[in-house]
Amino acid sequence: LAALDAGHIGHATLDVFRVEPLAGDHPFWTHPSVTVTPHIAADTRPSSSARVIAENIRRGQAGEPFLHLVDRARGY
Repeated sequence: LAALDAGHIGHATLDVFRVEPLAGDHPFWTHPSVTVTPHIAADTRPSSSARVIAENIRRGQAGEPFLHLVDRARGY
């Protein structure tokens, strides 16, 4: 956080932590230059992501649940 605050690093996107889920009071959650993701970082292939997006559009129009939703109850 010191490097972010000093401007040495512009932004940090963090996906993995020593202890998960990250504690609700951890300063990463509120720091303006930190983005916390729910441990799902991976290479994204355009062909597979396009299929998931299209399927979620179809599901939304049909009133069905979406694929790959984040479980906010787990702290994300």
